[in-house]
Amino acid sequence: MDHDDAKLLVMFGSDSHALGQLLAGVRERTGRVPLIGCSTAGEIATDGPSASSVVVTALGGPGFSVTTTRATGVSTRLREAGIEAAGCVDVAEARPHRVLLLLTDGLAGDQQEIVRGAYSVAGPTVPMVGGCAGDDLKMVSTAQFYDDEVLRNAVVAAAIVSDAPIGIGIHHGWRRVGEPMLVTWSQGNRVHALDNQPALDVYLRGLNAPASAGTDPAAFTRFALTHPLGLRRRSGEEVRFVGEADFEDRSLGCIAQVPMGAMTWFMEGDDHSVLEATDVACAEALEALEGRQPIGFLAFDCVARRGVLGERGIQVEVSRIAEHANGAPVAGFYTYGEIARTRGVTGFHNQTLVVLALS
Repeated sequence: MDHDDAKLLVMFGSDSHALGQLLAGVRERTGRVPLIGCSTAGEIATDGPSASSVVVTALGGPGFSVTTTRATGVSTRLREAGIEAAGCVDVAEARPHRVLLLLTDGLAGDQQEIVRGAYSVAGPTVPMVGGCAGDDLKMVSTAQFYDDEVLRNAVVAAAIVSDAPIGIGIHHGWRRVGEPMLVTWSQGNRVHALDNQPALDVYLRGLNAPASAGTDPAAFTRFALTHPLGLRRRSGEEVRFVGEADFEDRSLGCIAQVPMGAMTWFMEGDDHSVLEATDVACAEALEALEGRQPIGFLAFDCVARRGVLGERGIQVEVSRIAEHANGAPVAGFYTYGEIARTRGVTGFHNQTLVVLALS
């Protein structure tokens, strides 16, 4: 807020704070500038990653404008909420470059339904980017920020339109393990059977999981963070975060839909493959800027990638992002899922890094 022309504030904060008081403190300084944001599973800033902190970035200056909106009660009307959130696109100024920024409740249900709803309004020419709010891996409740309000079970959105190019980069860094399997029974984001066997049993056996992952929910979550499912889609390969398991019916719960009849496989990664993906995502975002220097990056990084890299590795990762930004500020958070749609209808990702570059 050193300048007096801020047009959008984006706030990422840990729910270890009293979020209402935290937001009120931010608003004391920022006044009535439009604000969106969410709670996190860790925060990202130019000088590195952190936990139990708050990161605020301000977009301002000439050449672009912003409109914002929100949708509440998301879990019972995912697609409708996406439609409402994308309404800010319809009232945005006419400029040559546009992007729809979405921050969602990652625990509200199938996030791809929100993306489908938003796509039905924004259409194929408006890319989407963003992430799913976290709660420091408690998996209980996440928060979304809209102006002076702390919301739950909501989607907040900003349509950013610019005279200069906007770039989006997407890459995950996971590799296949073992042979493909057929999803023989699933309901929404719940996978009951793989190759006609209980999904949890196939998962634990196929990945040689430790015994504790088969009995302790917390141990299972820790293991699953670094062992997602791969999924074949028309737009290419997607990754699905395995969020939890039902030890009674032997099913797996994923953050997004895993269709019955789909081909799937186990995946794993290491620090080398994940850091390589960081470079690819940043380079992809910069390439879309058509030779212009970036003025800022927003990074949406899955908390599972943080689990692979460890505390030292995430310092290296954010340093690499900052190097690609070439002195421009970096802000972001560790997510429960990522949004990036540059072509096609689908656009929800798991265990992926998404980078938005502004010029």
